[in-house]
Amino acid sequence: MIEAEPPQGQAPPSEAVRTAPVRALHAAYQALAAVVAPLEDEDSWQPTGCTGWAVRDLLFHCLMDCQRGLVALHTPAPGPVDRDAVTYWSDWRPDTEGAANGRRWARVSAGMFLHFDQLRGLYLETAAATLHAAAATDPGLLVSTQGHTLTAGDLMSTLTVEATVHHLDLVAALPHAPVASTPGLACVRTTLDGLLGRPVPLDWSDEHYARAGTGRLPLTDAEARALGPDAASFPLFG
Repeated sequence: MIEAEPPQGQAPPSEAVRTAPVRALHAAYQALAAVVAPLEDEDSWQPTGCTGWAVRDLLFHCLMDCQRGLVALHTPAPGPVDRDAVTYWSDWRPDTEGAANGRRWARVSAGMFLHFDQLRGLYLETAAATLHAAAATDPGLLVSTQGHTLTAGDLMSTLTVEATVHHLDLVAALPHAPVASTPGLACVRTTLDGLLGRPVPLDWSDEHYARAGTGRLPLTDAEARALGPDAASFPLFG
């Protein structure tokens, strides 16, 4: 099972964990595990930053993303590459029929767990397995996911972004929960800048940019003016 912190006396992470892009994924998943591990059933009913989802619904969605990553890391593809760590997100827009169906499916599926600790344990085990697979995978390997082909390294970056953005969602009503990882937030910023086509011309923190860039926070009039024509591109993905 994934640990929020290495147990006392445990050997330091392998060299693979200390190299990008595995390092960022490891940091993002460890930070999210630190939020999830102590949650109790009562916590699981708290609202999140994802409209219509309680903590348990969002955690089920995160579980499915870990599972998707685990499968993809074991699904070599012949190529050619048709997505990278940035363009992968061009398919993911908010307020689509697919997004609405995904929300319903997650809520129904999460509701099938009678006890929250079953869902929590399954998430932590699957996340740990995904990290193990990532550390053992050549970042240059071509893999397949969501109907597209990309390198394993770029896949890891997309998993990092997903985990980090949902970390911010998960703690919306958990004020004392651990914060998202710095490497994860940096990966989100790089992705959003890539979709925007330039570094965002605003003095936003990484957390604010993550929320505004994905539609969690609406742009103010002043921010829209500063962005100019690029304001119409927000949210950059959702």
